[in-house]
Amino acid sequence: MTRGGRDKDREDPERRCIVTGDVRPKAGLIRFVVGPEGQIVPDLAEKLPGRGIWVTADRSVLAQAVKKNAFSRAARQPVILPEGLVAMVEAAMAQRVVDLVSLARKSGRAVCGFEKVKGWLAEGRAKVLLQASDGSERGKGKLWTPEGGRWFGCLTASELGLAFGRDHAIHGALAAGGLSIRVIEDAAKLTGLRKQDGGGTAEKDTKTA
Repeated sequence: MTRGGRDKDREDPERRCIVTGDVRPKAGLIRFVVGPEGQIVPDLAEKLPGRGIWVTADRSVLAQAVKKNAFSRAARQPVILPEGLVAMVEAAMAQRVVDLVSLARKSGRAVCGFEKVKGWLAEGRAKVLLQASDGSERGKGKLWTPEGGRWFGCLTASELGLAFGRDHAIHGALAAGGLSIRVIEDAAKLTGLRKQDGGGTAEKDTKTA
């Protein structure tokens, strides 16, 4: 399993970031297209028509793309950037993660609450552990990353709660299969988008009980 949450043997087309120049699996980048009026449009679902413009899913890299006019150069034409593009993309990606977790819950592949999550971890049912970024570190430290799975702390308690139909939630878990791979990929992107001042992310690769 790679840091981005993808299986190493899984085929994943590669794309070049317009800022760093690095070529990497597209699951670690965000796609943009030029709209009919020349505006830059985030294509988080990667389904919009047009030539894709790819940027590494990292807050500082996306900010550089805006600052250095990288979108115009990549598109080879003048483009219009929405005001607050970085914040817009972050908010949209957070909503995607919330929606995916909500769908997983409705299909019976996700649970929340300390005891339920702990039970899934102990039984080996959990593939992904989600914990609120603003939750108690002491409480979160009592749970552990699923063996061979992933941990993410990129959602707030209110966002995680929204995914489970509650006011707030601190702990959540997803079973293997279903939407888990999509949650892993989008949560990894959101983690990068929520990095601050070039520092570390809220994500950690391993954690033991």
